[in-house]
Amino acid sequence: MTYGYIIYYSHIKAFYLLFRIGICGIIKKDLEEMVIIMSRRDIQRKRTMTFFIDAAREIIEKEGIKGISIRKVADKAGFNSATLYNYFENLDHLIFLAAMRYIKDYVQALPEYIKEAKNSFEKFLMIWECFCKYSFKSPEIYYSIFFAHLDNNFENYVIQYYNLFPEDLENLTEDLSTMLLRHNIYRRNMITLKDCIKEGFFNEEEISDLNELVLLTYEGMLFRIMKGKDSFEETVYKTMKYIKQIVKSYQLL
Repeated sequence: MTYGYIIYYSHIKAFYLLFRIGICGIIKKDLEEMVIIMSRRDIQRKRTMTFFIDAAREIIEKEGIKGISIRKVADKAGFNSATLYNYFENLDHLIFLAAMRYIKDYVQALPEYIKEAKNSFEKFLMIWECFCKYSFKSPEIYYSIFFAHLDNNFENYVIQYYNLFPEDLENLTEDLSTMLLRHNIYRRNMITLKDCIKEGFFNEEEISDLNELVLLTYEGMLFRIMKGKDSFEETVYKTMKYIKQIVKSYQLL
């Protein structure tokens, strides 16, 4: 009686295990298929968004940011206007991502530009010099990215952009990547200033004032070159001259 019960129990257990293995196999297969489907959807979504972004960039190059409209971008990308809203929250969202493509040259030039910096203070000034040289060549683009929408939170848009184009962050150090992933220019500048505090160049209690003065100077000069009041070379020279004078007044070392 006991022996028969053991055999019966063993058969039930074996059947249960085979059933579980079968179910697990099916589930695993289904999950793998879901991952493939999701991956294909992500690839398709990225491809379509890129069509729209590239179309918007072409319009910016020919007509400027003011020339962009939903209909123009959709027509150039080969889609209808309604489709665009499946990928972008609004026109500002699209313009922002298209404008971000313009700072690619700056991002890629930055590591080489600052490689000779001996300390965080020199690095801070070199970052600003590189930023000025690239931003003053496309002032409207940089203004639209960093100043035109200060009331909105575009941090997620920056992250989304680099998810779409991760190659733009290749060969960057961790601190530069951290800085570039900040949309808010005040926070970006503060990251490099905090390194200067750690090395004893500035007083932490005064850093907010220093940060604001530097950014107000840059914004004013960016606005001047947008209005055609100064040449490119003159604007770069003056901006760096003023920034150096400001930081010198706060410098401890």
